Amino acid sequence: MSLPQKIGFIGTGAITDAMVRGLLAKPAAVPHVMVSMRSTEISAALAADFPQVLVSSDNQAIVDGCDTVVLAIRPQIAEEVVRPLRFRDGQAVISVVAATGRPALLDWIGADVRLSQAIPLPFVARRKGVTAVYPPDTNTAALFEVLGNAVECETKAEYDLLAAASALMATYFGIMHRTTAWLAEKGLPEEKGRAYLAPLFAGLAETAERAGKNVDFIELSRDFATRGGLNEQVLRDFSDKGGPDALTQALNHVLKRIAGQ
Repeated sequence: MSLPQKIGFIGTGAITDAMVRGLLAKPAAVPHVMVSMRSTEISAALAADFPQVLVSSDNQAIVDGCDTVVLAIRPQIAEEVVRPLRFRDGQAVISVVAATGRPALLDWIGADVRLSQAIPLPFVARRKGVTAVYPPDTNTAALFEVLGNAVECETKAEYDLLAAASALMATYFGIMHRTTAWLAEKGLPEEKGRAYLAPLFAGLAETAERAGKNVDFIELSRDFATRGGLNEQVLRDFSDKGGPDALTQALNHVLKRIAGQ
């Protein structure tokens, strides 16, 4: 198990920004990072904040100069960016390109690389992320363990399921937004609602994390739903009005989209 001596990023968007900041936060986990110039704003900010960052306008120079290359490109342009590049047999390549399967990636790469796929989330910037990795790869997992935690998936089916679960992030904030709006409609200033809800939800997440990997979430739900209490009432209303069915249906729909790549 080892971390790359020089890691390069082709595509410099929000995920690249988060990964680089996580890797180079003190103490830095890697000695050198290369990033592509696009986007110019993000690459310039990374270079200004970290002396270990080298910005390159030439994607091939990144492939040539790094032992590990992260593909962090929008799926709409991924093929046109990747296909012209010349990778080395045995080179480590990590794809964080959404909605793009391994067969397509390997076809575009055109070399016998060690290809991993990963789903890093923005929290890796604070080394608080949890990242699904497929297939299992010791070095890729070690990289994401630095950035929080890595979950290695034995099969594409497992990886697709975690990808579907990660699609709940916007819904999480949507619930917070709707609750804040409801509070405002009832007369509570929005800033007070936000000030209350953010730490409330953070505390719940921390409780689940502290409970460990074998936690049964329904048991935690029961712990917070006192018999005859307010939490039990809301949970019952949520269930009776079709909340679990709507959630299951939404997850099934996104899984179908992911699995159809």
